Amino acid sequence: MSALAGLKVVDLSHIMAGPACTLMLADMGAEVIKVEKSAGGDDSRRMAPPLIGDEAAAFLMMNRNKRGIALDLRTEGGKQVLRRLLAKADVVVENYRRGTLAKLGFDYESLRRDNPGLIYCAISGFGRSGPYADRGGFDLIAQAMSGIMSITGSSPEDPPVKCGPPLTDITAGLLATIGILAALRKREETGWGQMVETSLLEAGIIQTYWQSAMTFATGVAPGPLGSAHPLTAPYQAFPTSDGWIVVGGANQSNWLRLVEVLEAPEFAKDPRFLDNEQRMAHRKELEEELNRRFRTRSCSDWLACLEKAGLPAGPVYDIKQMHEDPQVLAREMVVEVEHTKLGPVKTLGLPIKFSDTPGGPRRGAPLLGEHTHEILREHGFSAQEIEALIEAGAVLAAEA
Repeated sequence: MSALAGLKVVDLSHIMAGPACTLMLADMGAEVIKVEKSAGGDDSRRMAPPLIGDEAAAFLMMNRNKRGIALDLRTEGGKQVLRRLLAKADVVVENYRRGTLAKLGFDYESLRRDNPGLIYCAISGFGRSGPYADRGGFDLIAQAMSGIMSITGSSPEDPPVKCGPPLTDITAGLLATIGILAALRKREETGWGQMVETSLLEAGIIQTYWQSAMTFATGVAPGPLGSAHPLTAPYQAFPTSDGWIVVGGANQSNWLRLVEVLEAPEFAKDPRFLDNEQRMAHRKELEEELNRRFRTRSCSDWLACLEKAGLPAGPVYDIKQMHEDPQVLAREMVVEVEHTKLGPVKTLGLPIKFSDTPGGPRRGAPLLGEHTHEILREHGFSAQEIEALIEAGAVLAAEA
């Protein structure tokens, strides 16, 4: 049994933040029903190329372990189906703009009357209160307004740079997961559900803990430092003769180990580098000295010496190299799932390990409407009712 076995989740979300949340819940054993619009489904189905077969790789990644049903919520039949799904659900997750589902009768206050134990999780661009509550939001905008883009990049003179991954989308999904689990814990005591909400903006803001602490203390907003750390040095990427490595010489003992590895005892006595305060004050000079030395040997040579000395260090991988790393494989972070049409498809594993209730990917992402018949039968619809719903266009069922 997985940790969340028996938990019923209705996933009304799309693209990234909401699906990241329900992906985590599904990987930990929850039964997740992904509800898509019958006209085309989740927009991530069209985020292509790349494709695997004729399926978008982006959709396949974010929706494994979920069963799929396709509804037209503009129809009374589609609304009837969703009401029945939600009446039996423990959790519903959505990431529409404020008011969108309320117009259809699926706001939290309406749903809790029929299902008082329901956990209603809403993820939005800016949250459900405040002057920006009605704005739509995307990761790019959240990275900009949270300050992330002002501290990402090589120098303050460069244009603003977005963090490569959709950082606020994924973080918002993780925050939503945490909130849902906390609300479920409280429900065990009270029997009552509640609304849980977070936003991309808040997900970005919490990524600035260090930089916000510095700004609160000094009144000055820090700028980008490339790969360097804002509070300790040396802690960054260095060029070697054949690539790049990262080295964490972040405390005094690690700094002295690094001095030994570099065979540069003069650094230990250099007044510019005596302690972290001095190294931060002379960070550019320190970087130039270390760059010059690291360029003299290869990545593999340096990494072997640094590991022997007990210094935190590693290679700078591209994504393909990361997928092939033996530690990544040993931790089952690259696995295969079986897709209905495509057969085995590679995906990322569950980053949380359980000793007694293991989780992880078990099935591939659904075809649009793949489980419509199955889900409707489980929720009490007869064969005649299902055919009528299909005929009326209220639901879409994938061809067998």
